[in-house]
Amino acid sequence: MKEQLSWKVGGQQGEGVESTGEIFSIGLNRLGYYLYGYRHFSSRIKGGHTNNKVRVSTIPVNSVSDDLDILVAFDQESIDLNYHELNDQGIIIADSKFNPIRPEACNAALYGVPFTEIAKDISTPLMKNMVAIGASAVVLGIKVESFLSVIKEIFERKGDDVVHQNMKAMQAGYDAMNDGISIEDLNNKLAPVNNQEGRMLMLGNEAIAFGALAAGVRLMPGYPITPATDIMEYLIKKLPDVGGTVVQTEDEIAAVTMAIGANYAGVRSFTASSGPGLSLMMEGIGLAGMTETPLVVVNTQRGGPSTGLPTKQEQSDLMQMIYGTHGEIPKVVIAPSTAEEAFYDTIQAFNIADKYQCPVILLSDLQLSLAKQSVPPFDYDSIHIDRGQVIDEVVNGENKTVYYERFKITESGISNRVLPGTKNGIHHVTGLEHDEEGRPNETKANRLQQMEKRMRKLNSLINSFRQTIIENVQRKESELLVIGFNSTRGAIEEAVEKLRDEGVESVNHVHIRLVQPFPTEDITPFVHNARKILVIENNATSQLANIIKMNVGNIVKFESLLKYDGDPFHAKEIYEKAKELLKNEYVNN
Repeated sequence: MKEQLSWKVGGQQGEGVESTGEIFSIGLNRLGYYLYGYRHFSSRIKGGHTNNKVRVSTIPVNSVSDDLDILVAFDQESIDLNYHELNDQGIIIADSKFNPIRPEACNAALYGVPFTEIAKDISTPLMKNMVAIGASAVVLGIKVESFLSVIKEIFERKGDDVVHQNMKAMQAGYDAMNDGISIEDLNNKLAPVNNQEGRMLMLGNEAIAFGALAAGVRLMPGYPITPATDIMEYLIKKLPDVGGTVVQTEDEIAAVTMAIGANYAGVRSFTASSGPGLSLMMEGIGLAGMTETPLVVVNTQRGGPSTGLPTKQEQSDLMQMIYGTHGEIPKVVIAPSTAEEAFYDTIQAFNIADKYQCPVILLSDLQLSLAKQSVPPFDYDSIHIDRGQVIDEVVNGENKTVYYERFKITESGISNRVLPGTKNGIHHVTGLEHDEEGRPNETKANRLQQMEKRMRKLNSLINSFRQTIIENVQRKESELLVIGFNSTRGAIEEAVEKLRDEGVESVNHVHIRLVQPFPTEDITPFVHNARKILVIENNATSQLANIIKMNVGNIVKFESLLKYDGDPFHAKEIYEKAKELLKNEYVNN
C-alpha cells in the first residue's frame, strides 16, 4: 500500500473536470488524508484542455507532486498531454467512448471504462464524473460509500432521487472497473489513516476571505478578475450574515478608492485583484499612503504582462508591489506561503494597516490562491483585533477655529486618528502635501517634516511582525542556502528533505514572509554563513534575488532558478538544481 500518490483528471473545460476533482478531494479529506490539489485551466469559459491534479498522502503535503500514479481521461488530448507524468506503475482510466489510445512512449496500463454510456443509462451523461470517481476508488482501494456524505451535501437540495442516481453512477463505475482490472495493476492502493483531526480543505483564496471575515471586515468593493475572484465570491455569501456587503464596482480604481473611503469612515474594508488591477490601483494606494488611511489590498499574482497568462502561475509583481506607487510612502508587503498562513496573515494585515495607518499589500500567487489544501483547524482564540490609535474624543477648549492636528508630528510617525463625526475632530484630507491640520502646504520645512514623519512609521514593524521568515535550518553554516517566497515553500522543503535523506546535511532553507520592509537583520546571518545561495522564483528577472542583494549584499554568492512558463515549481526541479550547485561547489573547492 502507498503512503502517498497522485491522481489527475483531465478533459475539456466545462465538462465537469473541476467538480470531479472537488468531490474526489473532499471525500478523501474526510477519510483523514492530507491533500494538495492544483488545477490547470484555460482562460475561457468552455473548451480547451483542463485538468485537476490531486496529491493524496498520509502525512502533510504542500506542493504539486513530481509524477503521476493515476490519470483519469475524458478525452484523448488528456492522455496525450499528461501521460509523460505517469510513473512506471502508473495507470490510465479513460472513457471508452473516444476509443483511447496509449502513446508509444507510455508504459502505463490503459483501461477503458464506459463513463458516458454508464452515466447515460442511469440518468444523464453529465454524471460521467461520478462514474470516473467510482472507477478510481477501485484502484485506490476505498469504498464508494466514503463519498456518500459529499454527494448528499452537494445534491440533497435537488432531492433524494438525484443523490441516489449519483451514488448509483459511482457504484456502477466501481463495478465496471473492478470487473476489468488485473491484479498486477492494483498497486496504487492507499494506506489507511486513522485521523479524526477534522481538517478543512480550502483554497488559499478562501483562507484569505475567511481571514478578512475574522478580522472584522464589513465591506469589500471589488472587480472580478482571475485568480482573485474566489475571495469576492466567498464574501458575497458570508458578509451579509454579519451585516456586511460586497459591492461589485465598475473597475479597480473605484474599488480601491471606495475601500479607502470606508476605512477613513472607520469600517474595515479591503479589495482584492491581480496584476492588471493592481496597476490601476497604484494611484489610490499612493493616496492612502499620503492621507495616512489604513488600506489592505490583496494581489494574487498571475502570468503577465497585460492579460498575459491569466490562469497560470507567476510571481512577477514583487517589484511593482514594493515600488509601484509614484513617490515614496510607507508600505507593507506580506507574502504568506500556505493557506493556513494566509488566514492569519490576513488578520495581521488589517491590524498593521490600522496601527501604522498605511497601505498593506497581502501578496499571494495563483498556485497559493487556487491550490486546494488540507488545513488544520484555526486557533480562533489567538485572534487579536488592533484598531490602532483611534480616539473618540478631542479636547479642543473653546477655540472653534482651530482644526484638529490629524497629521501631528510624532516621534513614532503615527498620529492619533479620528473618525468622521468625532467632536472637535475636524481636519482637512488631501492628496497634496499638507501640514499637521491637513491644509495644503508646499514649504520645504513642512515637506521634510511630514515626509520623514510618514517614513519612520515602520521603524518598529519588523520587531512586532509575527514571523518575518521561516527557518528550515539544520546547521549554522551551510554549503547551500535555498530562499523563496509565497507558494514555492512546499516544493523547496521537499527538495531539501530529499537532499538531507541522501546525507547532504549542509543545506538550509529560508522562506521570506515579509518582503517590505525587508527583514535584513533576520536573513543576513543565513546569507553570510552560506557558501552558495539559490533563489527560487516564478519570474524571468530574479526579482526576489535582486531585492535580497539590495538589502543584504554578497552578490557573488547568488544563483537563481527561474520559471515563467505558467507552471508551478516541482520539487524535482529544485532538487536537481541544488545537486548541480553542490557538485560544482565541491569540485571548485
